[in-house]
Amino acid sequence: MTRLPTALALPALALSALALSALALTGCVRTIGTIVTAPVKAASWGVDKATTSQSEADRTYGRKMRKEEEKRGREERQRRKEAEKQRRDSDD
Repeated sequence: MTRLPTALALPALALSALALSALALTGCVRTIGTIVTAPVKAASWGVDKATTSQSEADRTYGRKMRKEEEKRGREERQRRKEAEKQRRDSDD
């Protein structure tokens, strides 16, 4: 087995330790990033739930208008049916 000169062994050992610690700290950095951004994400989620976007308002308005139109259509069909029944009863 070939031995490295002492002058090269120490930097190689330090480089190995640095590489190993960098891999170990990657998870810590990611965790710290998650912890730091968590309050911001929570606040933005709360604001998003508390407010209504224009597209949501448009969808809600459109749904409301369609329901009212369906209701008017049902009422109109009922009135026609009753008028037809009254016309038939008066013809008898």
